[in-house]
Amino acid sequence: MFDVVVIHTDGGCKPNPGPGGWGAVLRQREHVREMCGGEPGETSNNRMELTAPIMALEALTRSVVVHLYTDSTYVRNGITKWVLGWERNGWKTAAKQPVKNVDLWKRLQEACARHQVEWFWVKGHAGVADNELADVLATRGMQQAIDGAASSLHY
Repeated sequence: MFDVVVIHTDGGCKPNPGPGGWGAVLRQREHVREMCGGEPGETSNNRMELTAPIMALEALTRSVVVHLYTDSTYVRNGITKWVLGWERNGWKTAAKQPVKNVDLWKRLQEACARHQVEWFWVKGHAGVADNELADVLATRGMQQAIDGAASSLHY
């Protein structure tokens, strides 16, 4: 049996665009790690939704099997269905427009390449405990980023 790491991620902004945060819950057997962070300036829900799995996967110290749960269809469809086509088309959409958040898509591809990642979509705010916790962590990450930016303005 593989040693599976189960990850739940979430991200968001208030307002969108605006300050944002991301959160991740990583579980391997009895070990649990909670992670969060944020951007005090202007970012987007999609950038935060992408940042969460990137940070979680980059935090893993060795190659493992990962079951990654996100409530973002943008992230799940992007990484499982769209990204190879975008890459093939020079990071252009089917409509020949530049792919948004290309820096994060490339980073997510790199982070996934180190692991065997299986992606799952989970309905947000539907009582899935680790998804709810990832949401709380994303809000905490956003608040810490805002508070940190505010405190750095005082001499």
